Amino acid sequence: MLSTITSGAVYGVRSHLIEVEVDVSQGLPCFQIVGLPGSEVREARDRVKVALKNVGIKLPPVCININLSPADLPKNGTMFDLPVAVGILIALGELSQESVQDTLLLGEMGLSGELKPVKGVLPIVREAAKQGIKRCLLPEKNAWEGALTKEMESVGMSDVKEAVDYLAGKIKKKGAGREGADRLSKMLTGEEVSGQPDFAEINGQQGLKRAAEVAAAGFHNLLIIGAPGSGKTMLARRIPSILPPLSLEEGLEVSTIYSISGLLQSADSLKMTRPFLNPHHTITGRALAGGGRIPAPGVISLAHRGVLFLDELPEFKRETLDILRQPLEDKQVQIARSSGSYVYPADFMLVGAMNPCPCGFYPDRNRCRCTPYEVRRYLNRVSGPILDRMDICVEALPMQFAQIAAGGQEETSARVRERVMAARERQSVRFAGTDLHFNADMGAGEVERFCVLGKQERAYMEKMFTAMQLSARAYHRILKVARTIADLDGSEQIGKLHLAEAICYRQSDRKFWN
Repeated sequence: MLSTITSGAVYGVRSHLIEVEVDVSQGLPCFQIVGLPGSEVREARDRVKVALKNVGIKLPPVCININLSPADLPKNGTMFDLPVAVGILIALGELSQESVQDTLLLGEMGLSGELKPVKGVLPIVREAAKQGIKRCLLPEKNAWEGALTKEMESVGMSDVKEAVDYLAGKIKKKGAGREGADRLSKMLTGEEVSGQPDFAEINGQQGLKRAAEVAAAGFHNLLIIGAPGSGKTMLARRIPSILPPLSLEEGLEVSTIYSISGLLQSADSLKMTRPFLNPHHTITGRALAGGGRIPAPGVISLAHRGVLFLDELPEFKRETLDILRQPLEDKQVQIARSSGSYVYPADFMLVGAMNPCPCGFYPDRNRCRCTPYEVRRYLNRVSGPILDRMDICVEALPMQFAQIAAGGQEETSARVRERVMAARERQSVRFAGTDLHFNADMGAGEVERFCVLGKQERAYMEKMFTAMQLSARAYHRILKVARTIADLDGSEQIGKLHLAEAICYRQSDRKFWN
């Protein structure tokens, strides 16, 4: 007898529904799985046999053939255990095929029959809902994740015996609660309390704060150069507190990446705010970009829609930093393996912080003892192409005692965020009907369309282009930053003052690297 069970698998961040076809026939006893199964999938036959025996279900000595369709897609992971077990029972006549109609099954089985949580449930359930499936049976610890999809009834099971009894109609069980979905809704209404560090804790450094505000408003890459203790890291860690909140779709998109990585353990781990990743400078290229035998998202994908902060930028290996060049342009990472090509999103805001020399005090020659060669060698650890992709480069000046000891009230993150949100709203109206979210997302064509200059502004930019020997990329980045400054100013047109401020944010890199 033949049975068919609907399951799923994840490839990169894309999900595919997999049909688990089970045929049971008389003949020499065997148990084989075909359809490009990985080692974990092939091991399912041993887990399923022992688990069913331990819950009181004995398999007769028959020939069991299982096909995972489509057969040309590689299958990895342990999520096929439950569908394989249920498919065998249907083929043996213990359950009816109608009991699994419009039902998605996922789950790993322990030898005792216990159902254990698996990775990647959220994207698979969302794909299943798009294809009209109304119910999913999941391990109990994954049920909340399935309930994030409103169109899906997510039923959690503790073990395979409970799942079999539920499908046979012997027991009834309610679907999982909507705690996770409710938290996502609170994210949109601002009811979720973040507890993030606040800009009010930073005294002085008004120019640095202004640069961070412009960067947050347009989602521009930011490089901060300054002496040790000038507040570079302190400010960078507070940038998420002034970024616009994630939309519902963005929240699900980010949570999907964390689900694939196995980092979505409960409703409390849902990504309610924009991610902030701060890897150590010893990170490897594979950990940064993603990969492995079975490719998994790297740090830059986990920072999708959020901030990737690289502290002590020159201490990173140059070849590691250069991995960022393509993702910063394409907003995605493509990993090629013999099993296929995997694409992970990587639309993040890069924030870098660095000292201007090994000791950190250049160009103050009263304190800096580095030779010109040492300074040049240190700065050259950051390649020109990476530097060219930084929209804003600003210097953090050394703090004075009066600034540190000042008792005045500094502007809070909430007030700065109000201005950022107002600028973001203008961008939403401007980019309605397109795939763009922020000014930084614009390509050359969009820059020509949305960053139109008047006659005086055009003449000014022509003069600065020649004087500063700008590249085409640097020219477009100046226009995008100027567009963001104009949005913060509430202006529909880019003025000369907006261009001048944007150009000032290109002066610090020229000061140190030239």
